[in-house]
Amino acid sequence: MQITTDARTAPRFYKRNLLIRRVSRAPWWLLGAAVLILAFVVGAAQDDVYRRVWEQVQQGIGTTLGVTVIAYSTAIVLGLIIALLRRSQNALIYQAVTFYVEVVRGIPTLVLVYYVVLAVTPEAVRLGNELGAWMQENGILPFIAQPIAELRTRDVSNAARAIVGLAISYSAFLSEIFRAGIDSIEAGQREAGLSLGMTRWQIMRSIILPQAFRNVLPPLANDFIAMLKESSLVSIVGVNDITRQGATFASANFLFFQSYNVVALTYLVLTLTLAIAVKTLESYLDRGKKRGG
Repeated sequence: MQITTDARTAPRFYKRNLLIRRVSRAPWWLLGAAVLILAFVVGAAQDDVYRRVWEQVQQGIGTTLGVTVIAYSTAIVLGLIIALLRRSQNALIYQAVTFYVEVVRGIPTLVLVYYVVLAVTPEAVRLGNELGAWMQENGILPFIAQPIAELRTRDVSNAARAIVGLAISYSAFLSEIFRAGIDSIEAGQREAGLSLGMTRWQIMRSIILPQAFRNVLPPLANDFIAMLKESSLVSIVGVNDITRQGATFASANFLFFQSYNVVALTYLVLTLTLAIAVKTLESYLDRGKKRGG
């Protein structure tokens, strides 16, 4: 009789434990963060100082998002090209690309941004001027030679330089993500493509890359969030992003506490929104894999 009772009650215990686990794993942290953010916003809305800070800081949101999107899009293209080149059978290409990845990954993003803005850009402009002058002397493509010869360092905006620095920095890390995604595809699929008479490029383009992209979407999205936060580094070279706008207001009014409260909250709202989108994407992809399995 005891065995029968246990057999009947076992499903109830299992369901109850499952419910407890689901409740304990629910995103209560998100609810807590939302409550704190809402409480801060309601309180700040009644404070004239916070309203003035927000009016200044919100002018940098578009710049922050623009820098992040352009730099990250460039980094994705560079990272994919690098990942493909690292699969080259040519030893020279492989060694050169690997050298690039290891060197860039070993340099802090802040140092790399400074390096591109203050060192690489002036030198690149100088070399471009010399090339343009030589082209003019020899009558080569005059419509291109003249702008290159007359280009000045100040003509290249700090925002463009900072975007290049961020893109170079992240391209090395994204190349490793792409490489891992490509390597995650079973070798049997490549062999099947070869048996059908497909070239290696056709196999990569039609079979490997579509599956690899699906596998690497979550880490790519997480790195986008990381770049959104690291885009604050462009403020050090005078780009008027969120951080720069907050720092300018704080320096002018000596209201550092209020200014950086608003700056931190703005970044927090942006990153939490993107984090929720990433979690939703991961859940969608997991359901797709289960259906496919």
